Amino acid sequence: QVQLVESGGGLVHTGGSLRLSCAASGSIFKINTMGWYRQAPGKQRELVAAITSGGSTNYGDSVKGRFTISRDNAKNTVYLQMNSLKPEDTAVYYCNLHRTLPIPYDYWGQGTQVTVSS
Repeated sequence: QVQLVESGGGLVHTGGSLRLSCAASGSIFKINTMGWYRQAPGKQRELVAAITSGGSTNYGDSVKGRFTISRDNAKNTVYLQMNSLKPEDTAVYYCNLHRTLPIPYDYWGQGTQVTVSS
């Protein structure tokens, strides 16, 4: 069992910044990928950013150059630094942990609301 607890969401103005955190607890395989997805009303859930336990990163095209993902393996925590926020970034942001072993599986956080006012 793995639990993901998110924090850091909120309301900001256009151009502002937020830092999201997600702490994982439970039986966690050391080799995994953690990341962030977001979903706005009426839209598909999309990848924001992901980072492997080895430090390799992947970003969605819409956030490249503005968002930075990082992780602390010792704390099983992933962070998302969001700068230069736009109204289009408004969505519920979900933390994700993907494991491959012993079998592929995805764990999800409860979601945290990010609202960027225009």
